[in-house]
Amino acid sequence: MTLKLSLHFHHTSPLKIFNFTSPSHLPLRRFHVTNSLLNDTITISSNLVFAASKHPRIGILTACVVGSHEQNGESEDEDCCEEMCEIKELSEQSVWNQMKEIVKFTGPAIGLWLCDPLMSLIDTAVVGQGSSTELAALGPATVVCDYMTLTFMFLSVVTSNIIATALAKQDREDVQHHLSILLFIGLACGLVMLLSTKLFGAATLSAFTGPKNAHVVPAANTYVQIRALSWPALLVGWVAQSASLGMKDSWGPLKALAAASIINGIGDIILCSFLGYGIAGAAWATMASQVVASYMMIQTLNKRGYNAYAFSVPSLKEFRTILGLAAPVYLTSISKVAFFSLLIYIATSIGTQTMAAHQVMIQIYMACTVWGEPLCQTAQSFMPELMYGVNKNLAKARLLLRSLVIIGAILGLLLGIIGTSLLWLFPYIFTSDQMVIQKMHRTLIPFFVALAVTPSTRSLEGTLLAGQDLRFFSLSTCGCFFLAALLLLIFSRYGLQGCWFTLAGFQWARFSVALLRLVSPNGILYSGEASINQKLRTV
Repeated sequence: MTLKLSLHFHHTSPLKIFNFTSPSHLPLRRFHVTNSLLNDTITISSNLVFAASKHPRIGILTACVVGSHEQNGESEDEDCCEEMCEIKELSEQSVWNQMKEIVKFTGPAIGLWLCDPLMSLIDTAVVGQGSSTELAALGPATVVCDYMTLTFMFLSVVTSNIIATALAKQDREDVQHHLSILLFIGLACGLVMLLSTKLFGAATLSAFTGPKNAHVVPAANTYVQIRALSWPALLVGWVAQSASLGMKDSWGPLKALAAASIINGIGDIILCSFLGYGIAGAAWATMASQVVASYMMIQTLNKRGYNAYAFSVPSLKEFRTILGLAAPVYLTSISKVAFFSLLIYIATSIGTQTMAAHQVMIQIYMACTVWGEPLCQTAQSFMPELMYGVNKNLAKARLLLRSLVIIGAILGLLLGIIGTSLLWLFPYIFTSDQMVIQKMHRTLIPFFVALAVTPSTRSLEGTLLAGQDLRFFSLSTCGCFFLAALLLLIFSRYGLQGCWFTLAGFQWARFSVALLRLVSPNGILYSGEASINQKLRTV
């Protein structure tokens, strides 16, 4: 079987003519492609030919060509073509079908972001049943634990970006090399965090709690020092999780979430409720669950044929490349962590009961907001192909963004209702202190307003990351932080309500700035559209 097909490659302006022949031993599965101009032969799968025949102006061959190296096997060709077809199908569907496909794609990936806040929420529920003082101590303790680790969330973004790019080149050695470098960086960052906590943990907690709440520092420091033991494994696990996600494997994080949550829940019940270890028992249970989750993610990569126990020190050039990707994301993470840390600092300075109420609310808030993170990941996975890929189509990118924002609005409304109902109807799950419950009930409105807009905000910010508008993204987030921090200092006189109304304003400011940037005629979803359409008409 022989056919001729014209394909347009992204690195060449004229069309190239190739002869496709299907050998008898590979019927309708693979084609030998002969370029008459270059006198070269490569091998591709028949699925690619079918996709190319439907899209004669799309140079998808560069992403799926595997060369004449038969040792890669047919499975890799088919996986690559399936991923490319999945991207194209998603971009061409209606809004309703897009929303269904987005939910299907991102559902299992929620485990990547839900694990940590879910475990902290379990700790809050169990510890709160035993002591209001230890419940209050979880506030500053989780600042050091959860928020300090969140400053290294840039590892997830950088890993997904680098691994996905290496996979597109069909070079497993390159993927393994980058994976080893990123694993080393994750391990190094984890060791730095562990050492910093051992040296400055108690002093940091004392600064957060202030003289009036010095009695909670010993309990908080116990929790922090135990949790810190898992940080090297935790960051290595983050890199492994992000690498799996870049390989289109979202079930690995889901399995890790299930195992970690079960271990943490059972550990909390046994160590806290039955053995009476209190906040220390909760810390040990969380630490153990994080180590197990990290191990599971490493094993997932090993089963895919990679060595996740190999660590490589990056060269100076490689370090600069990673730094160029990580710096804007790191600056954004620092801004958000700084705001939430300031929020907890001010709530802590008001009093022990206010600190306890804020601890419950912020843990529920964090557990709910991570459900919007898959929308950010979806934008980063599918938008680049439409924004600056070989089949660039900004109109379809805007349609995809509309689907993401609609899903975000629906999800935000549902999360707001669930989170608010939990605080209003079932506060005794977390504490029996009536004063703490009253403070939570007075703050339900700003809690709902802040939570409802978060998923849509993450879909917009994911689009900015996909379009590599990193400078604007980082600077705008820093600007929102400084403005919100100023307002927080002003409205803190109104107690916990003032703090949460400021948080709601911070979230809506991020949403508004990102939306205005994306709908701007000079934004990344519109710029250069006229010239691109003109070029397509001439092809």
